[in-house]
Amino acid sequence: MKFRTGKHTRESRPAETGVIRKPWQDRIAVALIFPNTYPVGITNLGFQSVYRLLNEMDSVVCERAFLPEKNLPAPVRPLRTEESGRILTEFEIVAFSVSFENDYLHILTILDLAGIPLRSKHRKRFHPLVIAGGVACWLNPEPLAPFLDIAFIGEAEALLPPFIQSYMKGAERSVFFETIAAEIPGVYVPAFYQTNYNPDGSLAATWHSADAPGSVRRVIVPDLTRSVTCTTVVSSHTAFDSPFLIEIGRGCSRGCRFCSAGFIYRPPRFRDISSLVDCLAKGKKVTDRIGLVGAAVSDLPGLESLCHQAAKMGVSLAFSSLRADALNGKLIGALADSGVQTATIAPDAGSERMRRVINKGLTEKDILNSTEALVAAGIANLKLYFMVGLPWETDTDVNAIVTLIERIKKVFLRESRPWGRMGTITVSLNCFVPKPFTPFQWVAMEDLSLLKKKIMMVRKGLGGIPNIVFRSESPRQAYVQALLARGDRRVSLALINAHRHHGNWSRALAETDFDPNYFVSRWRDVNERLPWDFIDAGVSKDFLIKEYKKALQEFPSSPCPIEHCTRCGACPSIKNT
Repeated sequence: MKFRTGKHTRESRPAETGVIRKPWQDRIAVALIFPNTYPVGITNLGFQSVYRLLNEMDSVVCERAFLPEKNLPAPVRPLRTEESGRILTEFEIVAFSVSFENDYLHILTILDLAGIPLRSKHRKRFHPLVIAGGVACWLNPEPLAPFLDIAFIGEAEALLPPFIQSYMKGAERSVFFETIAAEIPGVYVPAFYQTNYNPDGSLAATWHSADAPGSVRRVIVPDLTRSVTCTTVVSSHTAFDSPFLIEIGRGCSRGCRFCSAGFIYRPPRFRDISSLVDCLAKGKKVTDRIGLVGAAVSDLPGLESLCHQAAKMGVSLAFSSLRADALNGKLIGALADSGVQTATIAPDAGSERMRRVINKGLTEKDILNSTEALVAAGIANLKLYFMVGLPWETDTDVNAIVTLIERIKKVFLRESRPWGRMGTITVSLNCFVPKPFTPFQWVAMEDLSLLKKKIMMVRKGLGGIPNIVFRSESPRQAYVQALLARGDRRVSLALINAHRHHGNWSRALAETDFDPNYFVSRWRDVNERLPWDFIDAGVSKDFLIKEYKKALQEFPSSPCPIEHCTRCGACPSIKNT
């Protein structure tokens, strides 16, 4: 049997290890969909974690499907799964794992390819149940609400077992919806909620049926030591440097005011070193290059010990990012011993002032000292992440990005000479997008013309400097991301238009009956009802408002103490999960 699922046919696709296959008889059949192409989805740890969790359940058989690649002729309809080649309508449940807002449009594409009605209200009893989870849905599911039967607000490890247990009871669909909405925290049934609007277009209220809670509480796993998240399926066809990834923890204590992960995953949780060493041993059987993933890898207690263990195993480590102020001599030595060749640092802003605004907690001295120590230890390459369009940013702050990179380059050059080789500094410049459940959820995204101007300022400032690779994000793509991140159910109409126009957002937005700038480019009052206010994400709105006001005053805040703290409200909620 042969059919297209991307640029590979099933027979020619690279071999995968770790794929779990079970017979279908007497099991709930779940099609797990990553709404992007195979090379992107195959290494996504959240997607792989859900795949493993479902297949570990005796009552479930789970298979995967991906978005067909765009450089091919029109894909063969209907879309089929990787494992058995079955069409999606043969499954009882079609589940999407959604990490990025820009993948929302792909969900509509996949439903269309599968022959499943886009809107949940048009589906019949014989259609699969369409559900979605992942951090993007967790932040704001409203633009997707008309297309979903169910959305998960929280972590899969906590939500999937009670959901599957309830589904196994075999209740009629409407009764099942009422039951899970009332009894399982973190389950959101959009059909049970309605919205209305004020004359100025702002959200007036969100109404819910008697069977649904007024607030949907996020559910997370209190203790990550009970679960392991590492690569389940390994393929030689990967979009990343490392084919084996290990999640070291979730959340971050630093409180950067732009970072949604730093707030919705509170309190920060780390896995113990012994379980991570076990993951290293598992990964070593597949590859000698392993990536450590997390919002705060350098804050992992015992990271130095883990690096030494990796070196003993002959494993080379790669890191998602490192805090410049957490890199002491012993840790850097351990990184070098474990074969690290590229270190990633995220100053995020060029000036000290902007780093105070965003509560980055890094000084220029921290950044330059870490650069010096990393290169002196033989780590040849650096990746630097910055943003433009941050709240209250000036041209002086943008020019400071160039100045800081120039100073980093001088240190980089000086410390590289004894090694007799020159590595590369890769600069990634992204556009700031205000996200829900952050202190910046009330601010506006900057105008596209200003973002383009600022990107050009940095590009020109770095032009001609050798050994620097500059990459920047498309402001237009960032604009669409902001619309989907900050919009309410009315934005679903733009998604329908974009789907009809094959991803042409310019045409799609021109045909909508609302001004997208209302959602993207408008400052919001802290008393305004927000589309995602019905979600209890743990951190209190009062705390976010205090952080917002501190940003305006350029006041920093101390990191989250993780334990025995009630200032943001997240810790009491975790005790009730």
